[in-house]
Amino acid sequence: VEDQRARWERKRSRTAKELLETEHKYLEQLDLVLTYFVTILKAKGTLKPAVLETIFGPLESLYSASHVLSLHLEKGNLGPGLENFCQSLDLYGHYAENLEHANKTLKEQVRKNKSFRRFKKLQETRPQFQGRQLEDLLPLPLQRLRQYKHFFRDLLENTSPDTAEYQKLAKTVKSVCEVSHWVQDIFDKRENSLQLLRVQKLLKGQKTQVLTAGRWYIREGWLLVVPAKGEELKRRMFFLFSDILIAAKPCHPLHLLNSNKLSCQAVYPLHQCSVGKVFGHTWSQGGLLSLSFPHKTLLLMSSNQHEINDWYRSLTAAVR
Repeated sequence: VEDQRARWERKRSRTAKELLETEHKYLEQLDLVLTYFVTILKAKGTLKPAVLETIFGPLESLYSASHVLSLHLEKGNLGPGLENFCQSLDLYGHYAENLEHANKTLKEQVRKNKSFRRFKKLQETRPQFQGRQLEDLLPLPLQRLRQYKHFFRDLLENTSPDTAEYQKLAKTVKSVCEVSHWVQDIFDKRENSLQLLRVQKLLKGQKTQVLTAGRWYIREGWLLVVPAKGEELKRRMFFLFSDILIAAKPCHPLHLLNSNKLSCQAVYPLHQCSVGKVFGHTWSQGGLLSLSFPHKTLLLMSSNQHEINDWYRSLTAAVR
C-alpha cells in the first residue's frame, strides 16, 4: 500500500508540474492577443465595441480564470483552485458557440477595414508572435480545454479515493467532460451543416431540399444500380442521410451551367426501408445490397467488398 501511494504521489507530482508549466505557456499566448490586440484596439477605437466583442468573445474572462488557477497551482492549492475554475468552465462553451461568427467577422474586417488590416499585419510581425497570425491564436482556448480533460483525469487516477481532493477532482473531471461534449456538439453540428450545404450546391436546381433541420449527413459514393429487367447497370452517386437516401447522376459535361453538378434521380425515405445483403460473402467478388421500400426494391452493387460492407453497415444504422 505504501509503495502504491508513493507511485501515485510521484505520478501526481509530475502531472501537476506539467499542468502548471503548460498553463503558464497558455497564459502567455492569451496575453499576446489581449496585450497586442484587445487592449490597443479598445484604446484606439479602430473597431467598434460590438465588433471587438464578436471577434474576441469572453477571452479576457478566460484569461482571468486561468490566471487564478495558475496562482493556486503555484501554491499547491489544487482543491480550491479547481473549485474556483469549475465556475468558469461554461465560458469555454460560449467561446466555442461564438468562434465561427468571430472568424467570419475577423475576415470581413480584414477585407473592409483598411486601418485594422494594417494594424493586424503590423502586430503579427512582432517577434513575440513567432510568425503566427491572430487566426492561429483564437482557437487556443478550445485546444486547452482538451488538454485540461487529460490532465485532470490523470490527477484523479493518481489521487487516493479517500481524500477530500479526490472528490473535487472527480467533480472537475465531470464538469470538463460535460463542457467538452457541449463544444464537440457545436463542432459536429457546424460540420454537418457544411456537408448539407455542399450536397445542396452539388445538386442541380432547388427541387431536392437537402437543408432540413434535424437531418444528418452520413456518407456518399458511387454504386451500380441493377435494373429489374436485365438492362445495363447504371452508375449513380448516392448520398446517405439520417432520414433519406438520394440517388443522382452527372449532368451533361457540355451543359453551360451544370456541367459539374448532379441531377437528382430519386429520393428514398428510410423510415419504411429494410436492408439486406443478397451476396457479398467472398472477398474478391464485391457484393449486392437489397433495399426494400413499400413500392420498390432497389438493388445496389459494388465490385469492392470492403465498400459494400461499409454501405451495408451505414444503411443498417441509418434505418435503425
